Amino acid sequence: MMTPGGRPFIRWTLPALAAQAVLLVLAGLLVTHPPFGLWDPRESTVVTWLAEHRTPALDRASGWVSAVAFTPAVVTVTALVMLALVLAGRPRRWREALFLGGAVLAQAVVFVSAAALVDRARPDVVRLDGALPTSSFPSGHVGAATALYGALAVLLLRSAHGRRWRVPIGALACLVPLVVAVSRLYRGMHYPSDVLAGLLNGAAALLVLSPFLRPRRDPAASASPGRVPSRSGGTGGPANRRVMVVSNPAVAGPEVLDDVLVVLAEHGYREPRLAETDPDDLGRSAAARAVADGFPLLVVCGGDGTVTACAQALAGTRTALAVVPCGTGNLLARNLGLPTSPARALAAALDGAPRRIDLALAEGDGIEPTLVGVMAGIGLDAAVMADTGRDLKRRLGWAAYGVGIVRHLRDRRMRLAVTLDDGATFHRRAAMAVVGNVGSLQGGVRLLPQAEPDDGVLDLVLLQPRGLVGWCGAVLRLVTGRQGRAERETRPGGPDRDGRSAGASSLEHFRGRRITLVAERGTPRELDGEPVEDGRRLQLTVRPGALLVHAPVPAGRRGDPTEGMASPPGTEDRPAAEAGGRPVGAAG
Repeated sequence: MMTPGGRPFIRWTLPALAAQAVLLVLAGLLVTHPPFGLWDPRESTVVTWLAEHRTPALDRASGWVSAVAFTPAVVTVTALVMLALVLAGRPRRWREALFLGGAVLAQAVVFVSAAALVDRARPDVVRLDGALPTSSFPSGHVGAATALYGALAVLLLRSAHGRRWRVPIGALACLVPLVVAVSRLYRGMHYPSDVLAGLLNGAAALLVLSPFLRPRRDPAASASPGRVPSRSGGTGGPANRRVMVVSNPAVAGPEVLDDVLVVLAEHGYREPRLAETDPDDLGRSAAARAVADGFPLLVVCGGDGTVTACAQALAGTRTALAVVPCGTGNLLARNLGLPTSPARALAAALDGAPRRIDLALAEGDGIEPTLVGVMAGIGLDAAVMADTGRDLKRRLGWAAYGVGIVRHLRDRRMRLAVTLDDGATFHRRAAMAVVGNVGSLQGGVRLLPQAEPDDGVLDLVLLQPRGLVGWCGAVLRLVTGRQGRAERETRPGGPDRDGRSAGASSLEHFRGRRITLVAERGTPRELDGEPVEDGRRLQLTVRPGALLVHAPVPAGRRGDPTEGMASPPGTEDRPAAEAGGRPVGAAG
């Protein structure tokens, strides 16, 4: 796809807008001069029925809804948001601002052109907004609302990481054009085909202007070797800094790789070595070659499985990892504070500072010692991972796991023996147990509230709800992050008749440097979202500071990224940052 800038932008955008206008005019002529008289009687019936069922309350409500799509309101909101993106954004978000303003302007130009050529009379009912000079086809209000609020939804959803409120607000923004369309029909201003044309006009404008959201290739980046112009106008580091890019072709297509190369060029990395993952090792061998050849940076384009496989080869070395999230969960990227967009995530990682994070060594019956970067689990979560196919995940994203959860909600709970470090073993009867190096799931849900990727300890959550009420309560506490008194006061102890300690709640949280879980029977297990052979035992031991990563620096943190170098798996780890083996309750 062409990028917005100079002749490529003109070659793509202007013909696309012209084609959009031509198609809209042709659709309008078919509506106003329908073959066999198919449309007018049916559309008139809809508008007449709505006019006959008006009420004062609906009149007021529809007036308020229409007001948000009037030209002064659209222009004001567009201008304010553009100013906020350019002046308040850090960094200044010029591309997003141009996408928003360009979409609103593009739909307006197409609307004026189509309205002038089609010139359709408005419905023959009492119109609540008076006689307007423009044509009924297409609906300008609906087109403007689709372009404006659709663009806002796109911008919110693109940067929803870590801010749960952006997802519902983005979804509400998507509903605004539909509500405006209904209000315009109710107020007698348009026929159904008019508002449908307005929706399509606004949506087409968003599509045509979408190249503004792609990273712009810096012309100077390919001008001369030596030193590369930086974002501030100065000169950066050497032009040919070495980097290897490992991509999983199942989730990272050519467009993603093109964006990655653009971002790397902007940051001074030229002529990167490219490698694709092998289905047998998910990129581990390619990462090992990067270490052997002395590459200081490895960029990994894939999901958590690919990232973890590469991290295993980088553990204990000075080759840094930069994550480009392309999978379903992308949990490591989320917990490192990276955006969900692959290009923006890489840019944020390279703009940040390298720092060391922990890994965990996973062991158990039938499991070769394996390093884990995100989470490992036994029980419900592993069963869901095993039953969720790649095709379903590709179509639905992380929501595909919801199908598996419904299938396994009635699975028999497992009897589990839990040991934290060298402490006494205690028992629980739980639906699942998850040990994590990080705490956040999709949508900002904090499964492990205290978990941090570089705190030197691992976190454990036991999910053990009883009945429908227990499940609802557990889900509510996960989503809201709230805790109850029973959860705060939970301590390891002896089991009751059901294998659960007296006073234990549906969610329990513990911490430790080594966490051992033993089930009474063979149970599904997973490591970083990848199912492994069913078994009874799962043990994870922290490897502090094992992996060097590029990521935004968390607020208030400083330090030498080479400090805390971990030994390769199998050697003794250094003391943890804090004592392990202690319960922390639902909120830590």
